[in-house]
Amino acid sequence: MGRAMLLQRWICPTLLSAGHRSAVLKKETPFTQMRLFTSPSNRHGMAEEAKKLAGYAAVDNHVQNNQVVGVGSGSTIVYAVDRLAERVRQEKLNIVCVPTSFQARQLILQHGLTLSDLDRHPELDVAIDGADEVDAALTLIKGGGGCLTQEKIVAGCAKHFIVIADFRKDSSVLGQQWKKGVPIEVIPMAYVPVSRTIAKRFGGEAVLRMAVSKAGPVVTDNSNFILDWKFEHTHNWKEVNIAIKMIPGVVETGLFVGMAERVYFGMEDGNVGVRDPPVD
Repeated sequence: MGRAMLLQRWICPTLLSAGHRSAVLKKETPFTQMRLFTSPSNRHGMAEEAKKLAGYAAVDNHVQNNQVVGVGSGSTIVYAVDRLAERVRQEKLNIVCVPTSFQARQLILQHGLTLSDLDRHPELDVAIDGADEVDAALTLIKGGGGCLTQEKIVAGCAKHFIVIADFRKDSSVLGQQWKKGVPIEVIPMAYVPVSRTIAKRFGGEAVLRMAVSKAGPVVTDNSNFILDWKFEHTHNWKEVNIAIKMIPGVVETGLFVGMAERVYFGMEDGNVGVRDPPVD
């Protein structure tokens, strides 16, 4: 099934659902006028513009005044925070932000937004975050940046979990685009037995993620290690997620199953695609 077939609906000025901000994609909205995708060789530039399109669409459609907003991590969320700060200034919105990582916390502070936490705001109105890969059922792989546990906690506390991504993250099945595996956060002393158990039970290989600019493994914000499980075939992700989490020493997996309410894809042609969960 092609990528276009997987997108259940294309956003255009006349197709926004009721209750969403109808101004987001009118012709006068600056970001919808951008058509910078003219050079097929400039894939990085295309991806960056696509991230911006998705981030702006999510913030304009799902953030309202007097809300508590979960702020995700990664490169795509930077554009969402840019737009959120812009709207707060222009529309005088009262928004409280709860971060999923140190990076998200710094973004919130740098933009002059109100910072909070789950102690003070344990229930969020909406959480917006990126993904490393999204399949046809809105199952996500997250954690390429190492923040999967806090990202999942914040998403789980939100009434609405909205995902933003560029066209490179769109897959019919997990593993089609993202080749680095499923991130799994583990207690440091348990990484060897957990790795062996995963490989034995589910196949593939679970590899300790090593740091790039320092000697030794990547250490999460929670002072844990990350295994990247490079699976060999498609699984029942709900069952596998539960089974892996039951292994002693596992803190959390980067499988987000049945959590995303909607995904916005910034596309190569300058449009924004939106995918909702399949109807059973």
